[in-house]
Amino acid sequence: MSTVAAYAAPAPKAPLERTTIERRAVGAHDVLIDIKFAGICHSDIHQVNEGWGQAIFPMVPGHEIAGVVSEVGSEVTRYAVGDRVGVGCFVDSCRECDYCLRGLEQYCAKGNVQTYNATDYNGEVTYGGYSKQLVVDENYAVRIPDALPLDVAAPLLCAGITLYSPLKNWNVGPDTKVAIVGLGGLGHMGVKIAVALGAEVTVLSQSLRKKEEGLRLGAHDFRATNDPATFAELRGKFDVIVSTVSAPLDFSAYLSLLRTEGTLVNVGAPEEPVSLNLFSLIGQRKTLAGSQIGGIAETQEMLDFCAEHGLGADIELIDASEINTAYDRVLSSDVRYRFVIDTATI
Repeated sequence: MSTVAAYAAPAPKAPLERTTIERRAVGAHDVLIDIKFAGICHSDIHQVNEGWGQAIFPMVPGHEIAGVVSEVGSEVTRYAVGDRVGVGCFVDSCRECDYCLRGLEQYCAKGNVQTYNATDYNGEVTYGGYSKQLVVDENYAVRIPDALPLDVAAPLLCAGITLYSPLKNWNVGPDTKVAIVGLGGLGHMGVKIAVALGAEVTVLSQSLRKKEEGLRLGAHDFRATNDPATFAELRGKFDVIVSTVSAPLDFSAYLSLLRTEGTLVNVGAPEEPVSLNLFSLIGQRKTLAGSQIGGIAETQEMLDFCAEHGLGADIELIDASEINTAYDRVLSSDVRYRFVIDTATI
């Protein structure tokens, strides 16, 4: 065991504060990672605030982790000291179910072990990346290519793979018309990745306030959803729509923008239930779907793809003392587009 500095929420909705946590000893198949950067995801805020249900406190959030291996276990074969690695939303899975064997560990039948706010298969509480170090099984770390700076790579471990996985699964590529709903931490990576895949990309945002930025990121069009004309003019246009927002949508309105047999994929997770008129689906064999992150192999594929195309997250680098202010700014949509903690300041 080792004692590590971290930032934790001591109770639901409480400000995060500096503390220490215990990390397990490095086992035979483990790597010890000196965390260099940790992204702030909106889901961190949901969980600190218990927006998705009862949580475990004290909580050390953070599942967008980029760092350097500083120690390896006696049977580790994938990594060596000095390797640049990342850890995303989960740190273990059963490795035996059909989903794990197919590289879909995110859908593990037993339930994967989340990087924080969870208990592992031994009953120990997991703590995330707002900390100096992390011990993880080598099979649940991924290699960060040299072409990606660690700070802009950190958000790819959630925001990047959360968009890459559905875009690939629904065969987005040349001759595909895609809409990304919301231009935040998730949405801005969706635009970058979809454009790199060759799609024609439209951003659907509440207003035109971010239009210039959306076009700079590569979007071909940018429309305001607070303008009723948007839904009339774009009716039946898109093959795939990916919603990244964590607020309930008027699903009938957004489904009307799909072509026959089109798909609306939700990666944002509202805290409130949503309603749906099923005739919005039945009439033209449309699909309402969901997706979450990706498996380990797909996450590595995503990182390699981003390195090849020069895609990192647009970030604001902050000191750990600014975490609570950053949370407030995320809730106010005042970030372009991901806060990343310099963990040297913890």
